[in-house]
Amino acid sequence: MTERRSALLVVDVQKDFCPGGALPVPDGDRIVPTLNEYIADATARSWLIYASRDWHPRVTRHFQMYGGPWPPHCVQGTDGASFHVDLRLPAPTILITKGLDPEHPGYSAFEGFTEEGAALAADLRERGVDHLYVGGLATDYCVRHTVLDARRLGFSVTVLADAVAGIDVGDSAQALDDMRQAGAKLTR
Repeated sequence: MTERRSALLVVDVQKDFCPGGALPVPDGDRIVPTLNEYIADATARSWLIYASRDWHPRVTRHFQMYGGPWPPHCVQGTDGASFHVDLRLPAPTILITKGLDPEHPGYSAFEGFTEEGAALAADLRERGVDHLYVGGLATDYCVRHTVLDARRLGFSVTVLADAVAGIDVGDSAQALDDMRQAGAKLTR
């Protein structure tokens, strides 16, 4: 195990969740410069950096045409599934892929896997990480589910409140409250 105890987790900052994408978070791209500052800070501290991505199959119950709530988005191999062009993830970023199961939405990064096939929680524990700093999209869905799962699994969490954006202002405020009540700290 390494001495690193904290890591940064960037959740789903993909083109389809930004203005012009298939399922845009209003002004979702406004968090990219702030996330880049957190990424630079994490790099300077020699923290691990994780980045999750939705990576849905073309046919999934997650999409409206197959009974789900959402239009198609972040389909495997499409441009919309790419990270935002201005997001500066360093080369050693650990990619977490989620949303692969056509029967489940895969909101939480803890439902995802590294490129080597390790579950996120197992990878964090193997590397000695017990505290996550979390930012990304969308506050009221993937960020919320990720943070609540992290807390349920025993990780300390700090939500970077100036580096998250949600689909609905009211739902996002409730999501932040839910995360706080679960024991996550919020900071700017």
